[in-house]
Amino acid sequence: MEQGILTAIAMATVIAGTPLVIAALGELVVERSGVLNLGAEGTIAIGAVAAFAAALHSGSALVGAPFQGRQLRI
Repeated sequence: MEQGILTAIAMATVIAGTPLVIAALGELVVERSGVLNLGAEGTIAIGAVAAFAAALHSGSALVGAPFQGRQLRI
């Protein structure tokens, strides 16, 4: 039973930390180019709010999904 709780905590940590790790990697690339950007977490928060507002307004959670309503031609 105890291992199930530890596994759930580890999985929740990875899930919650993934967006921050991606933002940190993007910030690393940007800072190597010589540009200082201190708003990486704020950008994620504003993007989440905008996505929620768009989904709420349109009534579809897939409003911003790529290739929605189009066929992907390869």
